[in-house]
Amino acid sequence: MKKGMLASMVMIAVFMAACGGGGSKDANATDSAKSTETTAPADNSMVAPGANSAVSKGETLEAGLDCKTCHKVDMKVVGPSFKEIAAKYKPTDENIEMLAAKIISGGSGNWGTVAMTPHPDLSKDDAKEIVKYILAQK
Repeated sequence: MKKGMLASMVMIAVFMAACGGGGSKDANATDSAKSTETTAPADNSMVAPGANSAVSKGETLEAGLDCKTCHKVDMKVVGPSFKEIAAKYKPTDENIEMLAAKIISGGSGNWGTVAMTPHPDLSKDDAKEIVKYILAQK
């Protein structure tokens, strides 16, 4: 009985040592080096000078809403992609106003019969910032 119990304990100890995650320091150093790598900043050459702060604010605002449920930057999902919207509408004050109103009130008709969800709690200024971000996605 003692030999069987000893053999079981040895097997458990070997199993735990093999699966215990006691990896080498070199593997941890590699993981650490990977996590500290940085990527180059995005190319904003398509963005008008001085628009970077608006794009950043618009992107941040958009990320906090449900837009990505129906829209992707470069792929049509339920609604048009941001790039399709940017190709259709020039970044004029009139278009920015109209699209901001569409974000707030929702509705359908501009891109088919599927209705866009309204965002009535979004301020007009925040909606405009989101539109500026979308229109910069050419």
